[in-house]
Amino acid sequence: MADIKALKSDLERRMEGAVDVLHKEFAGLRTGRASVSLLEPVMVEAYGQAMPLNQVGTVGVPEPRMLTVQVWDKGMVKSVEKAIMDAGLGLNPQADGQLVRIPIPPLNEERRKELAKVAGKYAEEARVAVRNVRRHGMDELKKGEKDGDISEDEHRQYGDEIQKMTDASVSKIDETLAHKEEEIMQV
Repeated sequence: MADIKALKSDLERRMEGAVDVLHKEFAGLRTGRASVSLLEPVMVEAYGQAMPLNQVGTVGVPEPRMLTVQVWDKGMVKSVEKAIMDAGLGLNPQADGQLVRIPIPPLNEERRKELAKVAGKYAEEARVAVRNVRRHGMDELKKGEKDGDISEDEHRQYGDEIQKMTDASVSKIDETLAHKEEEIMQV
């Protein structure tokens, strides 16, 4: 049944996509040095809509414990500052004309725990995305059975396969989270 194979490969691709997004978000949780990717998840309220920070200014790393954002539009400086503060990264930006300086605080125990919580939040979002993909797949199977395309036994069998894919993706997410938390808590 080519339809089921296409469904399974689509679900697998989407679950892998959720895991990949998690890896990108974790890349933004730098533990030692300042990194441009630290500000990638930051969305700025600009011109009536939410935009990624890199679309309103140039992000730079002038020194190991400092990030800068050269804001292109002078009127956006306050929005950029607010977006960075509200991002939950524990950063405190300081405006200097059109340049926003973001000192990266040294990681004390409290900050490490904060970053671990942020990592946990990202992992939970990825788990939810994987579960949503599973739900979509199960709905498709239900629809296929209702339309008479697959039997009840096939529905159960394919449902088990989708559940196994889901479990594998969730365990990848959990492993990645454990590794990242270990990296964050390392002194």
